[in-house]
Amino acid sequence: MPDADLWPGPDPRALRREDFPVLRPVPLRWNDDDAYGHVNNAVHYLLFDTAVNGWLAEVVGNVRALSALGVVAETGCRYLAELRFPDAVTTGVALQRLGGSSVTYRLALFSEASDAPAAVGRFVHVYVDPASRRPVPVPEPVRDAVALLRPARLDPARLDPAGLDPAGMDGAVP
Repeated sequence: MPDADLWPGPDPRALRREDFPVLRPVPLRWNDDDAYGHVNNAVHYLLFDTAVNGWLAEVVGNVRALSALGVVAETGCRYLAELRFPDAVTTGVALQRLGGSSVTYRLALFSEASDAPAAVGRFVHVYVDPASRRPVPVPEPVRDAVALLRPARLDPARLDPAGLDPAGMDGAVP
């Protein structure tokens, strides 16, 4: 699916912090900058992972004690501007889609220096049985938690104008 648009709809540069129900500070470290003097592209994925799972742990509690494991089945990132240590960075977290066995998060990284996102991304958790590693329904505590992530300011047509599930992740691990 290399040609899939990870952010269907309006130009992601128009997004602002208020488009995300949850904002989480994520610290940058000295070693996050690369030889080009900006945060290395791989670090963006770590920041997304830390924001999503840190929020889940706060809202749901010990995610390792749930009846199913949330494994990362897909991530994506569109880079819009550079981040640099020691920038203060905030991650915006919103729900893109809640499926039968998966949750797709919409994410953005914001520098303190700009109202526009430096990067936007997606992060897909597929819930699996701990023993068989086969997809199972999203646990109720997670379903209840992600209901808090529905963007209040954005209408559903703006989030997914075609009404598609670009990840194709409902019930199947790739």
